[in-house]
Amino acid sequence: MWIALRTLAIGAMGALLAFGAGIPAPFLTGPAFFVTAAALTGLKAVVHPRYRDAIFVVIGVNMGTSVTPEAVATVARWPGSLAILTLSVLVIFLGGARLLRSVSGMDRMSALLTATPGHLSFVLSLSTDVKADIGRVTMIQTMRVLSLTLIVPFLAPLLSETPLTAFRLPGQMMSMIPLAGLLLMAVAVGLVFQKMRLPAALLLGGMAVSAIAHAFALTEGMVPQWLSIPAFVSMGTLIGTRFTGVTPRMVLSSLGASAMLTGFAAAISLLGALVVSRLLGLPILNVLIAFAPGGLETMMAMSILLDANPAYVAAHHVFRLVFLSVLLPFLVARIRPRA
Repeated sequence: MWIALRTLAIGAMGALLAFGAGIPAPFLTGPAFFVTAAALTGLKAVVHPRYRDAIFVVIGVNMGTSVTPEAVATVARWPGSLAILTLSVLVIFLGGARLLRSVSGMDRMSALLTATPGHLSFVLSLSTDVKADIGRVTMIQTMRVLSLTLIVPFLAPLLSETPLTAFRLPGQMMSMIPLAGLLLMAVAVGLVFQKMRLPAALLLGGMAVSAIAHAFALTEGMVPQWLSIPAFVSMGTLIGTRFTGVTPRMVLSSLGASAMLTGFAAAISLLGALVVSRLLGLPILNVLIAFAPGGLETMMAMSILLDANPAYVAAHHVFRLVFLSVLLPFLVARIRPRA
């Protein structure tokens, strides 16, 4: 318990400093950076699993508050965007694996698992049955998630026509009774999603319940900041805990491959986002966060902090994970006999 409280305190300090410095998405980037730095010094950093689940529900409900009828009206334009996302994922996946093999000397299976743009838990579950450098795969994938968490908030203002505030300005807040009702229903739906083995089930459950309630005007208003801000800080803290047990030497040994892969993935994602924004007339900020191959929970939370369209972002990240869930086992099965 003490270690978890200390971890959250470090994350809160990082959030305050990032907010004071005017850094975009400070409640994600600040904790992620500071907790990572603390973990690399040897401090054990953990977030209790039950608390983690609770923050996923809160963030999911918060995301659903932005699903307005106007946002839903853009659904008809998403198939073209999803098609371009599919192409960009394939380029990142197959091109990244080739880069890792030719430049970093990784074996074919390890390169394939490392280049997978997201879905780390699924990658690790597959890796238990194949011959691969699991330690290196995990390290490079984790560094990719952290890098994109820190890069996207700084890249977005350069592409957006209007400057971004440090965090989304508050609107009308939900009262306690409808908020409590949404949270309870979100937990119930999230548990159903877990049984269906959907990714980020509790977060998606929260978003689904809240989105329906707001889209049909059953309730209105945002999650109060006294609840939403600690949830975002905890999410950033959670990213940093992935570096517990990692030494600076381990980071340095994977830094080159991680930088190369992250840079390649970011470039392809940015190119795809620019094409979609130009062809479909969608805001570049929305498309960039939707195309960035970061963690599902992280990018969906970032869509709120940077005032993007959470429904659009969620649809693309869930689609990416489902697509990879089908494609990756097929490719692993083809490569495995040769490993």
